[in-house]
Amino acid sequence: MNTRTLGNKGFTVSEVGLGCWQIGANWGNEIAKEEAFEILNKAVENGITFFDTADVYGDGRSEELIGEFIKNCKTPIRVATKFGRSADVFPNHYTEVSLRNHVEDSLKRLGVSTLDLIQLHCIPLEELKKGDIFNWLRTLQKEGKIRHFGASVESVEEGLLCLEQEGIQSLQVIFNIFRQKLVKELLPQAKAKGVGIIVRLPLASGLLTGKFTKDTQFLESDHRNFNKDGEAFNVGETFAGLPFEKGIELTEELKTICPDDLSLTELSLRWILDHEEVSAIIPGASSSKHIEGNAKASNLSALSEKTMTELSEFYQNKVHPYIRGSY
Repeated sequence: MNTRTLGNKGFTVSEVGLGCWQIGANWGNEIAKEEAFEILNKAVENGITFFDTADVYGDGRSEELIGEFIKNCKTPIRVATKFGRSADVFPNHYTEVSLRNHVEDSLKRLGVSTLDLIQLHCIPLEELKKGDIFNWLRTLQKEGKIRHFGASVESVEEGLLCLEQEGIQSLQVIFNIFRQKLVKELLPQAKAKGVGIIVRLPLASGLLTGKFTKDTQFLESDHRNFNKDGEAFNVGETFAGLPFEKGIELTEELKTICPDDLSLTELSLRWILDHEEVSAIIPGASSSKHIEGNAKASNLSALSEKTMTELSEFYQNKVHPYIRGSY
């Protein structure tokens, strides 16, 4: 597993990390504790030392499981968590007290004295513009409660606004072959300012594995069912904002671009890692069997210039017109 630095003054991360939404069991089938530990163990065995979670994943269950795991893990693990989407603060009840209380709760669940990284969890643009919340984060940083702070964002506008804030260490963004807008402006500016990029949804909610068909059915509690058109939260968080059936059509077309020696998953993950601005990708895993394939992307050869050009043209000509939601 190759490593990268999270921003100019950040810490070292495995370039393939682990998104821990699934083990919190907010949606889909609940993952038992034993299975969650199997996923986390398999991640470490494959060189993954960067876990991303949030206080709302399973109402704290994801943080609790990670906390119990890292307590007995001999390999040093870096954990990024998030604040800002719980019912007591979202969408317009953000205060310094609520942030402090949530940080304290995350510290307890993770069993640590300092958070490696806390990220604002897709909070409203209006709150980002106020700027007060960044001052509160700086205070917690001075107190030693957090080492670094960043923001998970839903649009280029939000990302650029966050880059104006002194001390911001990272941005977490949706970035994949189906969602390439960030290449032109946000990624270059993040690099120029020394801000790390964490990529969520690198496989577009599974679309880019190439395993789905138009007949694929998801559980009623799965966000790929209840949020496929943005009924619950930003539509970009599900299938990269594409209508599901169109996403299936585009995925089939994408297979014709994929080199013969790569799976579609490998192509999709390697494409992201070939952008030097990216610090880490955080694909999720509902089973330990997914881990090894995701980790493998770190050691694949860079894609050819021809393939990169074809994928850029594919996005511009075929995908972009169908993307929905703030972007």
